[in-house]
Amino acid sequence: MTKSIVGIIGGSGLYDLPGLHDARWVRQETPWGAMSDEVLRGAIGDTEIAFLPRHGRGHRFSPSDINYRANIDGLKRIGVTDVVSVSATGSYKHELAPGTFVLIDQFVDRTVKRESSFFGAGCVAHVPFGHPTSPGLMDRLQAAAEAEQIPVVRGGTYVCMEGPQFSTLAESLWYKSAGFDVVGMTNMPEAKLAREAEIPYATVAMVTDYDCWHPDHDHVDVQQVIKVLLANADKARRLIARFAKDFPAEHPACPIGADTALEFALMTAPDKRDPALLAKLDAVAGRVMGR
Repeated sequence: MTKSIVGIIGGSGLYDLPGLHDARWVRQETPWGAMSDEVLRGAIGDTEIAFLPRHGRGHRFSPSDINYRANIDGLKRIGVTDVVSVSATGSYKHELAPGTFVLIDQFVDRTVKRESSFFGAGCVAHVPFGHPTSPGLMDRLQAAAEAEQIPVVRGGTYVCMEGPQFSTLAESLWYKSAGFDVVGMTNMPEAKLAREAEIPYATVAMVTDYDCWHPDHDHVDVQQVIKVLLANADKARRLIARFAKDFPAEHPACPIGADTALEFALMTAPDKRDPALLAKLDAVAGRVMGR
């Protein structure tokens, strides 16, 4: 039996989750460097949670400067079994208006500056990633939203741009014409690394704006984004709190095998693996390292 510990990655609006008790900030060291911040440990009902401010308290890190490997490794080290990301996004569709919550099921990675894998020279691994989010977590998020009477749209493609600048009009029109649903700056390589760490992952995308393609919104206004974020904060807190409260005590197997993604992923022969890299992979890949 593996005890469920729910990891939440998000912004400052989620610090004060309804029903959170025994809360304390805990520092977690990692061999990949410093995490974005300390982790807020606590419980909602009988479910243990670990909340990580993705940008650090006070929003200290831009999307390109976040140490995604440290964040995921650190959560793995404290026993997190499942991760839910709560992220602000722009929308490419009229029907996904500001204020809408979307449960993402696909990603397009347009980032260029970020370390996107724990593996590399000395220990090569290839994990399946055709379905990057866990349908089991999406089911539970959808049920939590319905219980709290919070409208959500299930399914959507999130294109992750590098940032920190917002899109050009040409980029916005390009992504819209491709049929993508929302745009953000933070979920890649976060989702990839969660898969390598065998942690089922889901994203709640909170639409804050229409990006710059919309004729009535010819540029993204940060003040307007923050205004919508604040308006959404209560809904997001209630959604995550209900999701955590109703989560099973024993980690449920992921329907697509995200929690066993490394089962056949390691390619480098055991006698050719770099001991220094193996030492850093103890938390992420310890389950399969002896094979």
